[in-house]
Amino acid sequence: MSMLHLTISTPMDLLVDVQTRSVRAEDDSGGFGLLPGHVDFLTALPASVVRWRDAADRWSYCALRGGLLTVRDGQEVAIACREGVLGDSLPQLAGKVADFRAREQGVDREVRIEQLRLHSQAVRQLMR
Repeated sequence: MSMLHLTISTPMDLLVDVQTRSVRAEDDSGGFGLLPGHVDFLTALPASVVRWRDAADRWSYCALRGGLLTVRDGQEVAIACREGVLGDSLPQLAGKVADFRAREQGVDREVRIEQLRLHSQAVRQLMR
């Protein structure tokens, strides 16, 4: 049986490197599927969920914050994304994405507070 080699990577990490039977994704034109032998293909992915099926027919999922999908030689599928969250089921993935967003918002809040602190410190320094 022919398989696809799927990789999903961020600038800092390789999230997925597996052999798979099929891949489902979506771009601005809608959802699509990839099977072994697919023609070479390049598309931009919006924030979405990519899913793939392994040899045992189990689905895996990755929520992406946008990215670029390429298919080469009918068997190499590569997705480069800014951020990705992996999950074994959609409900589990939804929970992980919610946790990720909450942590991200906390970090953003801390950064804004630090920027305000530094700005206030600079203004006080200028006033002296």
